[in-house]
Amino acid sequence: MGSIAQTETARGYTRSELMVAAAGREVRDGELVFVGMRLPMLGFMVAKRTHAPNAVGLYENGVIRTTPAPELLYTMADPPNLRGATQLGQMLDVMNLLQQGRVQAGFLGAAEVDRFGNLNTTWGRRGGAQTRLPGSGGACDIACLAQRTVALLAHEKARLVERVTYITSPGYGAGDGWRKQQGLRAGSGPAAVITTMGVLRFGEDGEAFLASLHPGVHVEDVLSNTGWTLRVADRLVETPAPTAAELAVMRELDPKRFWTK
Repeated sequence: MGSIAQTETARGYTRSELMVAAAGREVRDGELVFVGMRLPMLGFMVAKRTHAPNAVGLYENGVIRTTPAPELLYTMADPPNLRGATQLGQMLDVMNLLQQGRVQAGFLGAAEVDRFGNLNTTWGRRGGAQTRLPGSGGACDIACLAQRTVALLAHEKARLVERVTYITSPGYGAGDGWRKQQGLRAGSGPAAVITTMGVLRFGEDGEAFLASLHPGVHVEDVLSNTGWTLRVADRLVETPAPTAAELAVMRELDPKRFWTK
């Protein structure tokens, strides 16, 4: 991991900045997007200021924004996210949009993700002991009802596991056809898992595969840090580096690298 970090430093950006750029590129212009916490908040603002000016940000606390927040956000309830918002409502206002099937994309975090994109944010191991984690919040609703989801996490063998210990937010369940069997929207489910090493996407059978490698990372790095035999795309590509415009937005909003150091 140290050599990877050094390579990225030499390239002029950090792994977190690469993840933010990759997350922002998952946003398409004009979409309704559940933004989520931490890196996705910055990723959404990068998307709004670059290629997706008409995307609309939805926040779990009831905030709806058609313009990007003017300052760095630490939480979705920060004053810069409230000031100038299109709507300051209640959680039900944004959850209603999910229930109506109108939300195209949602960003999620996870303590664990498995080969079928199921997420665990309920139980984890800390110092060898089972520990209660924050839980779902609105993540299960987003995972079930958004047209597609994107998860971000560090690429570690303990976090990318063959089967999560607890399904907090469903991905493709047990594989091909599972979401349909549960009555979930056709075509919905995880679109990508963005990690510190690469981007995983999902086949028609619902199983993850390595779609792109971050610069300076080798396939062996990814496979040795994944808890199952991860499939690799026939046409494996390199994750595009952050553009000058993307980096400029990140560094304007986050000059002290709070999220991207």
